[in-house]
Amino acid sequence: MSVRVLIVDDEALARQRVRRLLQNEADVEVVGEAESGHEAVGLIRELQPDLVCLDVQMPGLDGFGVLRELEGGHVPMVLFITAYDEHAQRAFDVHAVDYVLKPVDADRFRSAFDKARRQRAHAVAAERLGELLETVRRLADGNSDNATSLLGSTLGGALGLGGAGSGGTALAPAPTAGATSTQGGGAGRYASRILVKQDGRMFFVKTTEIDWIEADRNYVRLHVGKQAHTIRERISHLEETLDPRVFARIHRSTIVNLNRVREMQQWFSGDYVVILEDGTRLRLSRHYRDRVEKQVGV
Repeated sequence: MSVRVLIVDDEALARQRVRRLLQNEADVEVVGEAESGHEAVGLIRELQPDLVCLDVQMPGLDGFGVLRELEGGHVPMVLFITAYDEHAQRAFDVHAVDYVLKPVDADRFRSAFDKARRQRAHAVAAERLGELLETVRRLADGNSDNATSLLGSTLGGALGLGGAGSGGTALAPAPTAGATSTQGGGAGRYASRILVKQDGRMFFVKTTEIDWIEADRNYVRLHVGKQAHTIRERISHLEETLDPRVFARIHRSTIVNLNRVREMQQWFSGDYVVILEDGTRLRLSRHYRDRVEKQVGV
C-alpha cells in the first residue's frame, strides 16, 4: 500500500533531507513539495496526499495555519518536522502522527514514518470495513442469518482472509451490523451500531447508547454520556439509517434519542426546548415539530 507524501518546508535543504529519507522507505510516492504554507494548502487540496511532512514555522502561514485552512475538507496525516520543540504539545492536540526535531535523525524519522504507515493501514481497513458493513446491511434484506453469512464471506475476501478451504484463515461468523423492521412492519432495516474511526483505531458505538447527535458540516458528533465521537458523515444520511421509533430529527443539525428525553418546554416563536435526562437542553425547531409529535404520539 503506497503512501503518498507531500513535503512542506520553506528551506530547500530541509526538503531535500526529507526526500532522501523517504527514498529509503518502501511504497512511498512523493507527490510534491511546497515552500510556504499557502502553497501547501493549494497542493493538499489538489493532490490529496496521505501524509504531509510539515514544518511549523514558515513565513506567511505556519504549519498550524495550514491545518486551520484545511478544516472541513481533506486533512491528511501530519508529521511535523521542525527545529522548535515548544510546539510539541500543540502538535499532538491536532492529532499529528509525530513531532520530529531538526536536524532529522534517520532512525527517528523511520520510527515516525512507521507510525504514519500503520495509521494509514488502519484507516484504509476501517474505511473498507465500513463499506462492507453498509453493503451487508443493504443486501441482507432483513435476513439476519443471511447477513451473518454474507458479512463473514465478504470480510474474508476483502481483507485478504481466505476461507477454510483456501489455505487462509477462516473468518468466524460475525454479528450483523444490526437492524429492526420499520414501525409499520416493513422490510426497512436500521443500524444497531455505528463504526467510529478515531486516533488510528476503529470501534463500534451501539445506537442504543447514543444520547443525541450533532451535525458539524460534513461530520456528525455522537454524544454518548460524557463522551463524544466524531465521524465523517452527513446527518441527513445518518438519519436514514436510524430507527424512527427511537431517533427523531429535531433541528437541521440535531437528532435526539427519544428514550433520553425527559420533557419538552415551549420556547418562543413556536420552538420548543427538549431537555434530556442528563439536563442537556436542545432546540426543537418549528420545522420539525409536527414530525416529532407524530413520532412520540402526541
